[in-house]
Amino acid sequence: MFKKKLVALSAIMIAGLMTFQANVSADAVEEKPYLSLGADLSASQKSKVLELLGVKENELDQYKVVKVTNKDEHKYLDDYLDSSVIGTHALSSVLIEKRDKGEGIDVTTKNITYCTAGMYENALTTAGVTDANVTVAGPFNITGTAALVGAMNAYEDMTGENISSESKDAATNELVVTSKLADQLNDSEKAEQFLALIKEKVLSDDAKTKEDINTIIDECSKDLDVNITDDQREQIAELMQKINKLDLNVNDLKEQASKIYDKLSEMDIDAQGIFAKIKTVLSSIFAALSGLLQ
Repeated sequence: MFKKKLVALSAIMIAGLMTFQANVSADAVEEKPYLSLGADLSASQKSKVLELLGVKENELDQYKVVKVTNKDEHKYLDDYLDSSVIGTHALSSVLIEKRDKGEGIDVTTKNITYCTAGMYENALTTAGVTDANVTVAGPFNITGTAALVGAMNAYEDMTGENISSESKDAATNELVVTSKLADQLNDSEKAEQFLALIKEKVLSDDAKTKEDINTIIDECSKDLDVNITDDQREQIAELMQKINKLDLNVNDLKEQASKIYDKLSEMDIDAQGIFAKIKTVLSSIFAALSGLLQ
């Protein structure tokens, strides 16, 4: 009887081991790095980009290679940038690798002059991208606004997770708004922090109306000493209305773009929205009253 049980147990263990090995193999396929290359790169430009990304041309079979066309770039950017800015050639390239759960998004840029790593991180969290190493490169100095399209498409292919058109639109909109604000402020880091702070407060408060969102924008302007025009205020409010419809989780947001939110914490900036603060105060009052009545 004991021998029969031992044989049965051994069979179960072997089956479990085989399943584990199969899962490991499946994960290895899924975690294959994705390389999104601009479709209009010349041979020499491609070599330069691969060098910057740390990819050897004779090892491309170790990557899942996809291409982003200028048509793809225009699809998402035409509503926010002049066609002359987007250009007629797709040159931005992106290497994306999955990280362990909870490690967040980490972005590195090379030959990107307009968009910063923080801007990409902010926008990618809005798109719903999680736990990824992202390297963005150009063959020479380029703005990099179109690279977000390649990053989102590559992430979808790599994970099998669909990024909705609404999420892609909001993320692209955010990148452009932040880039323009950084240009106006002459301070990329402050622009990143400003948009990140507004986004967190809007989501914390579930602020849907422009009136509530404008209240938060004004509060954040004061907190970070940022002066914006009425037109910029309107653009940010419209962006935040889009973002609040995406069902994003505030804690996930802070985890994925931890560099930005950790910096805000170091600056002792309270990221809790005004309505969330009121709710917290009221909860404390009700708790105190309940204690007195017991």
